[in-house]
Amino acid sequence: MAEQEKQTQRTDVNSLGEFGLIEHLTQQFPLLNESTKKGIGDDAAVIDNGKFQTVVSTDMLVEGIHFDLMYTPLKHLGYKSVVVNLSDIYAMNALPKQITVSIALSNRFSVEALEDLYAGIYLACEQYGVDLIGGDTTSSNKGLIISVTAIGQGEPDKLVYRSGAKVGDLICITGDVGAAYLGLQILEREKQVYLSSPEVKPDLEEQAYCIGRQLKPEARRDMIVQFDKAGVVPTSMIDVSDGVASELFHLCRASRVGAFLEESGVPIHPDAQMLALKFKLDPITCALSGGEDYELLFTIDPKDVEKVKYLPDIYIAGEITAADDGVKLHTKGGNIHPLQAQGWVHFDPNKG
Repeated sequence: MAEQEKQTQRTDVNSLGEFGLIEHLTQQFPLLNESTKKGIGDDAAVIDNGKFQTVVSTDMLVEGIHFDLMYTPLKHLGYKSVVVNLSDIYAMNALPKQITVSIALSNRFSVEALEDLYAGIYLACEQYGVDLIGGDTTSSNKGLIISVTAIGQGEPDKLVYRSGAKVGDLICITGDVGAAYLGLQILEREKQVYLSSPEVKPDLEEQAYCIGRQLKPEARRDMIVQFDKAGVVPTSMIDVSDGVASELFHLCRASRVGAFLEESGVPIHPDAQMLALKFKLDPITCALSGGEDYELLFTIDPKDVEKVKYLPDIYIAGEITAADDGVKLHTKGGNIHPLQAQGWVHFDPNKG
């Protein structure tokens, strides 16, 4: 009964005021890192990183562009908004320690709705051991905007950039790719069914894995720990947010190299493989262009291959070549052709 009352209760955010709302939403967040000297409650946060290099990344999620609240629970959204930023820090071979969260919201969001959002943020902070140390709230004419800044630290000689790949390095991918895109296809399909026939019960086809990869992705902190234990420092690295093909082009452009990618080396989960075929999509196209997997695409020096090949959940998928060779895909059928990067396009020139 108490849970039902909580669900029906609606508190206007204006009743708390800006600072009262911030205090209400963040009072449960403890400080987990010694480097956090001062968190929320002053004009600025204070971080002491000592001998470490500070790494900072900011990402913004906009309703209607990056997420759809028709099928995205606010708690999941809060969690994901943190994870996608932490992934950028891990892609530098660094460890995130603090985040700031800023939101702009319209008057359709109640205090209870924001509590759900922040419950997801709290869960991510707890899961990944980061501190929420500040942010801002403001009004929006329409919808919800979330901006998260992640602050991490790494040892100077272990930080990894996109620009370090060398000819002969091996290309590696963690986990599997393409499932998040296919999970999105199910959610979008069921949204259209609901809009045309609200009485029809959603059919998610028991695709928990693919849908979970879309709604509640995880960042690969475990890989950074594995690298450290194995004594491996990748020569270059990037996280897979816009699709493997797009990220490989970013890495090659920054490193001024080319790449030879083996289709057989690109890891695809069996559920994603079957779902792609059901949707009459090419699984490798989904894997290369889908995005939002938040896996790590990285390169290693060939001398480290013995250390890496026994690490779990890492797949060797190709080799770095000279820039003049371009970026090529070697298909399972034996064909070699230029790789196409068709990841997420943030700005559509056809829209005003």
